[in-house]
Amino acid sequence: MGADSTTAPSTAPVAARLSFVDRFLAVWILLAMAAGLGLGRLVPGLGDALAKVTVTGVSLPIALGLLVMMYPVLAKVRYDRLDTVTRDRRLLVPSLVLNWVLGPALMFALAWLLLPDLPEYRTGLIIVGLARCIAMVIIWNDLACGDREAAAVLVALNSVFQVIAFSALGWFYLTVLPGWLGLEQTGLDVSVWEIARSVLIFLGIPLVAGFLTRRVGEKARGRAWYETTLIPRIGPFALYGLLFTIVVLFALQGDAITSQPMDVARIAVPLLVYFAVMWAGSMALGKAAGLDYPRATTLAFTAAGNNFELAIAVAIATFGASSGQALAGVVGPLIEVPVLIGLVYVALAARRYFPPSPAVATERTPAQEGPARV
Repeated sequence: MGADSTTAPSTAPVAARLSFVDRFLAVWILLAMAAGLGLGRLVPGLGDALAKVTVTGVSLPIALGLLVMMYPVLAKVRYDRLDTVTRDRRLLVPSLVLNWVLGPALMFALAWLLLPDLPEYRTGLIIVGLARCIAMVIIWNDLACGDREAAAVLVALNSVFQVIAFSALGWFYLTVLPGWLGLEQTGLDVSVWEIARSVLIFLGIPLVAGFLTRRVGEKARGRAWYETTLIPRIGPFALYGLLFTIVVLFALQGDAITSQPMDVARIAVPLLVYFAVMWAGSMALGKAAGLDYPRATTLAFTAAGNNFELAIAVAIATFGASSGQALAGVVGPLIEVPVLIGLVYVALAARRYFPPSPAVATERTPAQEGPARV
């Protein structure tokens, strides 16, 4: 999140500061996706081998990749600034409404409108819509120069609501609402503990590690050393973890994805519409509510992203690893990763339409500049 993140007239100054690796981040992500799909297709039994050991229903390699990916970003959070975020009702209220009212409702409508003849995929997409993002959204937000502290707060809120509301919303959208509308009903058997365990592992562990790293590092060597020396050393591991996670994720379902291209295309359409509507609508709402660029960007990405790890785990646990519901969950990141990377660049280009945020800009250090320094 750079000091010029809200004032730069274009993305060119940002790109000029980036290394070769950072500048072509979208290319590396697409190559990682292709590598994963290729490995899953060409290496017999690779998916089964990767899925043998799981953490809360998620492959152990994916779990490790997520933890490595999340830790550096959460180590960058200024935890002493979180109180300024929790007092901002213009940010918190729209975020809760977008995530827990409009998001699930939009995915339900799109799934029924665009997949009326494919009940398994439709159910999988509805589950995806219920799983609000708690992981990769922090990466996309950081790349787009969003408010890092606001993202931490909103992700924490999503985590709490996910534990409380996921099962109830699953029952409502898969059983109650279809019954009211005279549509086909589906059951969802997932416990609150299973959801809480997933949240505690994929968010809790890196959050505690990041907090302790900042607390101990600043106490031992001071904030200047922490921001200018330690953060640049650990920061690149977020990108390494992201690319590793993408390779493994797509390797797990490479055969299913490449052998059913038309099914993947059908699942992709409602996802594309969902990401576009949620992100653009949230960004516009943030601007209308008077939010500055960093917080409007955070609102948009936290509303548009989904917790595919949880959705995949729930689909596998409830319907089986080879089910259409599980495939719909896996197709989610196949679409989300390139789309949200593209929206990062759209967001950076949209900075010129937001007023500057001097208070935020003056608190950033050179070590925190550059959208890809995750």
